[in-house]
This record gives sequence, structure tokens and C-alpha cells, in this order.
Amino acid sequence: MVTLASRTAPIVALAGALSLTTLAFAPPLAPLEWGSGPLTVDGLPGVTYTAHRGGALEVPENSMSGLAAAYARGTAQVLDFDTRMLRDGTLVVMHDATLDRTTYSTGLVRDLDRQGWEGVRLRPEASLPGSWRAERPPTVAEVLDRFGGRIVLMLEAKDPDSLRGLARLIRARGLTRSVLVNSNHPAVARRAHHLGLISQLWRSARQMRTDRPERWAPYVDVLDMDYKARNADLVRAVRSGVPRVWAHTVNTPADRDRVLRLGCNGVITNAPGLLARTPQRGAMP
Repeated sequence: MVTLASRTAPIVALAGALSLTTLAFAPPLAPLEWGSGPLTVDGLPGVTYTAHRGGALEVPENSMSGLAAAYARGTAQVLDFDTRMLRDGTLVVMHDATLDRTTYSTGLVRDLDRQGWEGVRLRPEASLPGSWRAERPPTVAEVLDRFGGRIVLMLEAKDPDSLRGLARLIRARGLTRSVLVNSNHPAVARRAHHLGLISQLWRSARQMRTDRPERWAPYVDVLDMDYKARNADLVRAVRSGVPRVWAHTVNTPADRDRVLRLGCNGVITNAPGLLARTPQRGAMP
């Protein structure tokens, strides 16, 4: 059972000009005809920065206002968010299987339908810089409409059975080359590839000890490796034949510098602003 508004907490004003009306429920920034074309994964720079859940040490994770702030700040070339499926098939933005940690509600995300989702409100962490207000978590369609084609997006399919629905949303907006579809499961990455999507596979440091990443090169576009992995495991991933190998979740300049020296060509971070302000040291020539 889902309980809405089960916690009480003060709702503070969102900093600056950000507002719930203009960010969470705004119409698309542009029509599907993007002029010269949408930004695509192929157009990413040699070293790519991804704002993990929008940059969860700097903004409320998986929120429309947080994603909008990360986009406006320009400290990352990719915006990451997590996806879940409601009981009626609606695809929404949420990391956890339950509402308990990040909202004022409790219960399973899967127990809600779209109407119930309208009553959910995110609970911003008190430790975040600035002031943020409660807002409804967005649907996947809203995020695609808001940012699709203007910046590369990365979505993690937390529910493998949502993959076909995600593919329909991405295809309908002409974004198959602009959205990375991420999973921890090689079989899901293979299915994403067969559906014509850009597939991304993340692996933990423990998994990487026995992984043979070269096996995934035919159908994985991005390997997303735990930065805590051993040097040898990271290097094996870099040499796997997969064109992009990024490290997660990198929150300090020192950790960033290490994975880039080992050959990774991207970092996924909760602190894109910090990394953008701190030059890389010890780069390989």
C-alpha cells in the first residue's frame, strides 16, 4: 500500500528563478524538428561528464528542477536519471523501488498508477546547497520532452520489463541516437541493442573481478565501470573493444584523475560542478 504525504516537513522556496511551474510542467523546449538535428552520443567530447541523477550532491536527485539546474549550469554533457514503471505502465523517474527515501510518501512505486503519482512529492535533502521546494517527480515522457535533443540523456531501466515502453517513448521523439539506456544486466543491454537503442551496461567492482567485457563489445555502446575497481579490471574494460568506458560514481577530483589516467573516457558524478571547477592533474600525454 502507498501512503501519500505521510511525513511532514517544511517546504522551502526554490532558489533563484527556478519554479515548479516553469520547470516541472513546462512544455517541450523545442519541437521534434531540431533544425540541424539533436545532440547525439556520437557528438560527445573525448572526455564526457555525466550528472548522476542530475548531480545528487548538488541538486535534488531525479527531480525536474535538479535536471534543469544541471542543464542550465552546463557542467555535464549528459544528464542521468532512473526509471520505474507504475502498475498501469506509466514510466516515471525514480531510483528506488519504494517511495520512502526520497519522497514524503511510503510504499512501492509499482503500487501507484498515474493518478496516484500526481500526489507524490519529492523531499529535498537538507544537506543540499541552496533552497529547494517539494515537487512531483517527473514522468519519463516529461523529461524526454523537456531535454530531448538538447543534451544527451542517460536513463537506467530499473524495471527490465519496461524496456519496450521506454523504446516506444524514445523512438516517438526521434531520440534513438541521443538517449543511453543503462542496466546492470548484460541480457537487458543486449535487448536494448536489438531494439535499436544505444545500450549501456554498468558493473560493480565485485562483478568486474570476473567479467570478460570483450564479450559485450558487439552489443554494448558504453561500459559503465565502478571507479572502486582494481586498476587491472578498469584497464581490461578500456581494452575490451567497447568504444566508451566511463567510471561511476566519481565525486572527487583525485578519483576522476585516476580513472582518466587508466584510460576511461568519461565519468559519472554526483558533483559535476566540483569536477568542472577542478582541472585534471597528471593527465597522460
